[in-house]
Amino acid sequence: MKVGIVGASGYVGQELLRILLSHPKAEVTKITSRQLVGKKISELYGNFTGRTELRFSEKIENEELAELDFVFLALPHGVASHWVTEEVLNQVKVIDIGADFRIKDKEVYETWYKTEHGSESLLKEAVYGLTEWNQEKIKEAKLLSNPGCYPTASAMAAIPLLKGGLIQSETIILDAKSGVSGAGRGVSQGVHYAEVNENFKAYGVATHRHTPEIEQTLSDAGGEAITLNFTPHLLPMSRGILVTMYASLKAGVTKTHVDQAFQMAYAEQPFVRIMPEGVLPETKWVKGSNFCDLAWRIDERTNRVIVISCIDNLIKGAAGQAIQNMNLMAGWPEELGLLSVGQFPG
Repeated sequence: MKVGIVGASGYVGQELLRILLSHPKAEVTKITSRQLVGKKISELYGNFTGRTELRFSEKIENEELAELDFVFLALPHGVASHWVTEEVLNQVKVIDIGADFRIKDKEVYETWYKTEHGSESLLKEAVYGLTEWNQEKIKEAKLLSNPGCYPTASAMAAIPLLKGGLIQSETIILDAKSGVSGAGRGVSQGVHYAEVNENFKAYGVATHRHTPEIEQTLSDAGGEAITLNFTPHLLPMSRGILVTMYASLKAGVTKTHVDQAFQMAYAEQPFVRIMPEGVLPETKWVKGSNFCDLAWRIDERTNRVIVISCIDNLIKGAAGQAIQNMNLMAGWPEELGLLSVGQFPG
């Protein structure tokens, strides 16, 4: 199938291309960047030298859409909702890796993202692509909204417990850490080497834009409105996310119940690895892979469950999950082109 990437000059866009170059059934034929028109992607990212001659176009013209089967949108928030229309969706399937179609309530989106949504009528049509939990709808989607990186790691930790009715939802606390690539390739003082190196800091406390997406996802899973604390932190490393979730167990819930909930949820999922007894997830073991590593502990003293969830923010948290969803939308095995082992050391 023929694939286009709109916004291929960013970290996620180049990861999409890198993975798809080895995909057995998909071929990237179009990449765009308004600032780099005419340049080869290998001039921007030297790792593509000798692997592709693709050059950036300014945009994908309307007449070119019919030549494509899928278009990935790797754009800043507020742009995709003005790009996607019913006319576009009648010609090509769209996977939006940004935030524009994740939150179903237009007012909530505009409040948190401080920008106008351009296609409210498509919010109900967009399918949320948390792959392990929404496979049947994903298979039928024309417009897919790829989850954010923090929401992916958080949801993978929380949903089995919510669906099992094992935790008190009002007690959920999400403590999250990410590498600096999560901020994108744009230049800002906060991600300069001298600012990040030998440093560890919280940011977006009680205000991070992924909060309503996480709350919406967990509310849908738990069947009740959920409000929670989510605090992200910036780590002095390039990539990776580790989320630690805390929640109080309901009366009578034991470790066996928790173990069974996770095993039942993920035993058949190719990209979820439940850690062996005594082993906790680490970011270095998922780097460069589409895996989500999970482990949990019961603190009997406080009657709380502690779940650790680890992903590569650019792969399972973005490009890899998007391709996993593309595979399902195309009727292929979801793991096609994605089973590479993580990079180590890194």
